[in-house]
Amino acid sequence: MKINSKILLTLLLFALLSSGFNTNTAHAQIKATKMKQRPQSMETQIKISYPQTRQDNSVSDNYHGTTVNDPYRWLEDDTSEETMNWVVAQNEVTNSYLAIIPFKQKIKERLTALWDYEKVGAPFKEGDWYYFFKNDGLQNQSVLYRTRRIGGSAEVFFDPNKLSSDGTSSLGGYSFSEDGTYFAYAVSEGGSDWRTAYVMNVNNSERLDDTIEWIKFSSLSWQGKGFFYSRYPSPYRDEELSGQNQYHKVYYHRLGTEQSEDKLIIEDKANPSRNFYATTTEDERYLIISPVESTSGNALYVMDLMTKDRKIRKVVDNFEHDFSVIDNDGESLLVLTNKNAPNKRLIRIRMSNYAEAFWEDVIPETMENLQSVSIVGGKMFANYIRNASTRIAIFNLKGTYLSDLQLPGIGNCGGIRGKKLDREGFFSFTSFTYPTTVFRLNADKLTYDVYQKPSVDFQPDDFVTKQEWFVSKDGTKIPMFITHKKGLRMDGSNPTLLYGYGGFNISLLPSFSLTRIPLLENGGIYVVANIRGGGEFGTAWHKSGTLDQKQNVFDDFQMAAEYLIEKKYTSSAKLAIEGGSNGGLLVGACITQRPDLYAVAFPSVGVLDMLRYHKFTIGWAWAGDYGKSDDPEAFEYLYKYSPLHNIKKADYPATLVTTADHDDRVVPAHSFKFIAELQKKHTGLDPVLIRIDKSAGHGAGKPTSKVIDEAADKLSFMLHIMGEQYTKVMEDPDTK
Repeated sequence: MKINSKILLTLLLFALLSSGFNTNTAHAQIKATKMKQRPQSMETQIKISYPQTRQDNSVSDNYHGTTVNDPYRWLEDDTSEETMNWVVAQNEVTNSYLAIIPFKQKIKERLTALWDYEKVGAPFKEGDWYYFFKNDGLQNQSVLYRTRRIGGSAEVFFDPNKLSSDGTSSLGGYSFSEDGTYFAYAVSEGGSDWRTAYVMNVNNSERLDDTIEWIKFSSLSWQGKGFFYSRYPSPYRDEELSGQNQYHKVYYHRLGTEQSEDKLIIEDKANPSRNFYATTTEDERYLIISPVESTSGNALYVMDLMTKDRKIRKVVDNFEHDFSVIDNDGESLLVLTNKNAPNKRLIRIRMSNYAEAFWEDVIPETMENLQSVSIVGGKMFANYIRNASTRIAIFNLKGTYLSDLQLPGIGNCGGIRGKKLDREGFFSFTSFTYPTTVFRLNADKLTYDVYQKPSVDFQPDDFVTKQEWFVSKDGTKIPMFITHKKGLRMDGSNPTLLYGYGGFNISLLPSFSLTRIPLLENGGIYVVANIRGGGEFGTAWHKSGTLDQKQNVFDDFQMAAEYLIEKKYTSSAKLAIEGGSNGGLLVGACITQRPDLYAVAFPSVGVLDMLRYHKFTIGWAWAGDYGKSDDPEAFEYLYKYSPLHNIKKADYPATLVTTADHDDRVVPAHSFKFIAELQKKHTGLDPVLIRIDKSAGHGAGKPTSKVIDEAADKLSFMLHIMGEQYTKVMEDPDTK
């Protein structure tokens, strides 16, 4: 793989020689320590009778000469009566076990109390109104308010809590017309990725007759008296949540017409596994179409909506790099790309001559990863990642550096929200012990003040976050954030939760999470590892955790665990690991490769069947990171680490798999098949369970009540297995 010299230099600076740690000896020591420290009470070591899961040994596949049995294939049919009965039986066993934990209710009460404060999002201006989301505390969904002026009285504009009685319907996207007259919004039911779009008149809050169905992976982008959107063909009955999503198309809907009259803008019948994302520039002059075939790399098509022919111009017609249009400056597009710049750069493409030879650098690549750029008040605010935290650099529109915006500390700022001609913007800042706070920015003076600071029942000054670096198996230096109470004694006895993701160029930056507070208050440690596969250090960091290098991700996470144990932050008997989606794959792979290393595992909504993941919904799009078993070379490494296919007879950590019946991103069959095989081959006494949520999906739009319930179940399960008790206030570390 070719690597840009700047990135290569960066990685070399991060590389260290191996410490000479004897892996075999370490494994033996960890296993012995884990057994010694494992709680022995009958309550935690109770024998569980798992539901019988039928095996159909006649089902198998031949992968390039290798026969692979799939006895639980029937669990892929999420609508069958047998599968639904199995779900009920599994939930009964799980709920019965969780019910014996004496302090679970206390944790839920603490989480409920923590959640019960007013949460206000960053305002944004549309037409004559400022809009902002607010949650009074325990509302299942945040409510969209509006006000004529900042600081003035506000009124409810749109309340998603009225979409359903139980809060399981959510706002799945929205967009205002340029003049602020119309509000298009998409509704997700039960956490599904499917959306139905509606339109409201802002002046009288009346909903129009326009209804657009079967939208998925789409924005609602206005132009004139209508908007562009993307959709798939209507799915077959009973395949809405599991059938493959193919033949994505972009349409234009004009207000007052039926969906059947919508104008088709682009499709590709020859390439069914190709998606099209369409957005308009702020002035509605250009329609930007981004064709994609995986989660990284996109083509770039542009339509000038001010011309009569509205011809689609293919500025880039391959999928080798990423191109994201920030906005336009007249007939020039400002585009963020990693083409010839693994850490990304901002370029100018003139539509009068858009050949690559005429592209111009506006903000050149640096040693830091450029995440995004926003234009507010005639200035560009560039959001960089510096050692897994945010740096904001300010430029004029020609690309001349002006200064840095001095943020409140080391943490995460998602970027400045505002429009090109606005004289003010808003941004949110957060860190592990810094609750999300909204600031109001003066774009002329480049100063800011607090707009909304939350009042959380939590004492951030009692805790500390530090960044430490450990050496992975191949010598690469990896950072992690470690958060705990000040003065906590590092004697190897602290309950610790290690979190990771490691995929799809996604960066894990510091952020505040209410679900972590009860653990920290109870003398626990929360750790986030910035492992390879993510985007913290640019394209090279991402690529080194993909395809045939995916094992690097698992090695990084396992070495993070080894480091925490070696430095006596915790021990194997007090260590839990957690990850969701691609992070669920991470956890699944780590417990099948190193079952001795952890006490508790939480693989959430995980990709666990690596041989068949691409056969469901949008799974085919992940092949850029994973590869597909259709390819002989990819099959070899996928089969080698696929969590489902590497479960052997062993004493596994106590495991609580979590999924949901409406997850149509990573279908629950992954989790179903995994837990069935794990329950069959687990030789230890610790429970291996599955928690299957009802009327919930992959996570987006999940109601507050369900979030609290799941968080309470997980933390109580973790502490119970570790033999810990729960009290809100941790005892003095000096007396521990």
